[in-house]
Amino acid sequence: MDTATVPQTIAAVLKQILGASGYSEDLAARELFSQDIWATGVTADFIATPDTVEQLQQTVAACHQHNIALNPRGGGMSYTSSTTPDRQGVGILDLSRLDKIVEINKDDMYVTAQAGATWKQLYDALKPLGLRTPFWGPLSGLNSTIGGGLSQGNAIFGAGIYGTTADSVTGLLVVLADGTPVRTGTGATKVGKPFWRYYGPDLTGLFCGDSGALGFKAEITFRLIPWPEHEEWATFEFVTRDACAEAMAAVARQNLACEVFGFDPALTRVRLKRASLAADTKTLANVVKAQGNLLKGLQEGAKIAMAGRNFMEADSWSLHFVVEGRSKAGVTEDMKRLKAACAAVGGKESENSIPKIVRANPFTPPNTILGAEGERWVPVHGIVSLSDGPKVWKALEDYFASLSAEFEKFEIQTGFLISSLGTTAYLIEPVFMWPEELLAIHEDTVDPAHLKKLKRFPANPAATAAVAKARRGVVDLFDSYGAAHFQIGRCYPYSEVLSDASLNLLKAVKAVVDPKGNVNPGALGL
Repeated sequence: MDTATVPQTIAAVLKQILGASGYSEDLAARELFSQDIWATGVTADFIATPDTVEQLQQTVAACHQHNIALNPRGGGMSYTSSTTPDRQGVGILDLSRLDKIVEINKDDMYVTAQAGATWKQLYDALKPLGLRTPFWGPLSGLNSTIGGGLSQGNAIFGAGIYGTTADSVTGLLVVLADGTPVRTGTGATKVGKPFWRYYGPDLTGLFCGDSGALGFKAEITFRLIPWPEHEEWATFEFVTRDACAEAMAAVARQNLACEVFGFDPALTRVRLKRASLAADTKTLANVVKAQGNLLKGLQEGAKIAMAGRNFMEADSWSLHFVVEGRSKAGVTEDMKRLKAACAAVGGKESENSIPKIVRANPFTPPNTILGAEGERWVPVHGIVSLSDGPKVWKALEDYFASLSAEFEKFEIQTGFLISSLGTTAYLIEPVFMWPEELLAIHEDTVDPAHLKKLKRFPANPAATAAVAKARRGVVDLFDSYGAAHFQIGRCYPYSEVLSDASLNLLKAVKAVVDPKGNVNPGALGL
């Protein structure tokens, strides 16, 4: 049995700062918080859960004084060991209670929220006001926090036009390794509001995509936009991967769709095998409600109900789009151009149930962190240029073909999700599913009613090792094309691929903000 080895002096200090409910050495909790969706790290010594920014500062300062390392944790949805300890003597800084919406400023068009707030909480606070952030969350936004999203990077909602999380941020409140609070952007001035990011050097950018290695995020301020009044959806099917790949790049270059995502036939089959969204009364009700008027809502809901699961061929490559805007005429024109781009490479339009449902039900329970029958599931991804996207996708499929015997031996299934970020970035996410026992984090995260329906598999370390080897091969292939990655964590070889000059600059920054190396040590390869 693991026994925490926390010095009694620091334990007493943290209990005094956080109270009985804010400090834990419970073994089961420590084991859970030392896992992510992919892997189990070294079990943390304790969990510190501040309720306020002041408690956060005091906790960080106390650990700094006692030379205790801290790993930040938000929703725990990482799959790259971003928050899991890789050494003994680490505490988990659980930010889930820092979940307040601090300010919604409709006049100056910004919103400030604490780092532990989820994307769903932010959405719920802004939607009734007719407002949103430009990028407004990942599919996992029911659990994923905005602080985690900023540290890791996100895709999907709004990303087709507005890019990732960091592209919507105007300023931060960050707690450095010694407990010092630092503001960035115009909020850093003595009397400033956090309405603008670019005043002097972009200090905000230092803490975006850092995997929590440079400081502890306390508050994030985003710019706001009016919620677009009109939207349309489209789904296209393609008989080849290459046509699908080229179509997404063509649409991205024209800056047409706010949401873009696609599946290969294997991932399509998995999604169609899962519990049918189309049969879910609540899901249909949300589609109806999202249309703004009852007649249109009933019409769109009826289309989905009639299509059932037959809205798409299971052996096709597919792309799904949402186009939004302030006027129906503008949305119609953008959709016309989008459809022409897809048709030009042989795309066939089909029922748009998937993007319509996803848009109306943006943040669903995270049951997709398991395969359709309860298999373990893990992605890996890369972000490449638009011209490289189709080539990289082909190279990845060729690589998987070379592993087909091993995949068959261990019953490893694969699939691909693709998406775009603004007009320059092409995201490719291979996913792996294989028979393996679940971790505590799966038991804790997946909806209990859904979990009861799934198969249970025995421990299968050989299959998991085969998946790990294949993931490393995928990362190597991505990096041969100069790919970028979200949630670098301890998975992607960021430090290894940087130029010497860039790495030296990064190390110099780390030395200033974290001189003892105790802020998420090991993340980013630092």
